[in-house]
Formats: sequence, structure tokens, C-alpha cells
Amino acid sequence: MKISFFASFIIFCLWLGYEIHKHRNLEAKANEDFWEKEAAANATRRKSLDSLNYIKIPFESLPMDTLPDDPKVSEYHETLHELAQNPIVNLTGISNTELKLTYGAPNIDLLSHYDQSYTILVRTLQGWAETLYDNGYTDEAQKVLEFAVETHTDLSSSYRLLSSIYQQKGEPDKIRQLIPVAEELNSALKGRIIDMLKERC
Repeated sequence: MKISFFASFIIFCLWLGYEIHKHRNLEAKANEDFWEKEAAANATRRKSLDSLNYIKIPFESLPMDTLPDDPKVSEYHETLHELAQNPIVNLTGISNTELKLTYGAPNIDLLSHYDQSYTILVRTLQGWAETLYDNGYTDEAQKVLEFAVETHTDLSSSYRLLSSIYQQKGEPDKIRQLIPVAEELNSALKGRIIDMLKERC
């Protein structure tokens, strides 16, 4: 019995040592690959940014005339007008290394600024929609949220509020139409958003 236990223990130790060694090798390879890719990215020359999907804020179709004197709404409007003066691009889920490889290392600061503007945009749209909704302007909130979804926002709160509005209006088909949009998101939150939408259909 003792010999059998000892033999099993030795086998376990050998297996554990092998797994640790394999894991370390995989980590070392992944680290090596990352730095090789990063070096290539840093050496990539500037490329054209014409192919980027620039976002334009459709002021003409948004409820700009609703609650314009509300302090929060006024602040959201001001932010949107400021954002509209510069390029806005959704680069969610794309690493800096990938951006440099695709568009060139010299463009990384510019691309980061574009993406930061997008982050501010979707947060502003969400806050605006919530304020409109809380004040009883459901249709107006819906318009704002639908624009946010068009930009492929990954704010789960936007999908949650929009799907709630669709539920209130008895329009489950519109909730189902949000699922393919969510499936295209390049975000770690994609699965959570999809599950939430499916529960509400």
C-alpha cells in the first residue's frame, strides 16, 4: 500500500513538473511573440486614415429641442458640439499594437484621441438618454439610444434602457434586432449584452 502510494506520488510530481515546465514555455513563447509584434508595429510607417469609420453626430435627427434649458441636458449638448469639431472613431477592443500595425506607429496618438472622443460620446449619449427618460421623454430617449447603438457602443446600460423602452412599447421584435448588432461588438462585454437582450425578447 505504501509503495503504491509512493509510486502515485512520484508520478504526480513528475506530471506536475511537466505541466509547470510546459506552462512556462508557453508563457515565454507568448511573451516573445508579443515583443516581436510590438517591434514590428513600432517600425510601421504612417498610413492613410481615410478608411476609418468616422462617426458624425446627426444633430438634425436628435431631440436637441427637448429640455434645452435643463442644466444636465445643456451640458450634454455642449459636449456633443465640442466633440463634433474633431474626428470620432470607435476603436473599442483594438490594441495599440494592432493599431500601429494597421495605421502606422506615428498615428497612434491621433488614433487614441479619436477613440477617447468616442468614449466620451457614448457616455454623453447615455447620460442624455437617461435624463430624457427620467423626465418622461421616452421617444426622445429612444432616438438618442438608437444612435448610440448605431455607433456600436458596448455600454450595457444603453442596451438595457433601450430594450426596456421597446418592452414598454410592446415591440419585442426591435429587441431581437439588437442582438445581431451586439454580436458584432468587439468587446469583452458582448456576451453579457447578448444574454440580457435574449432574456428580454
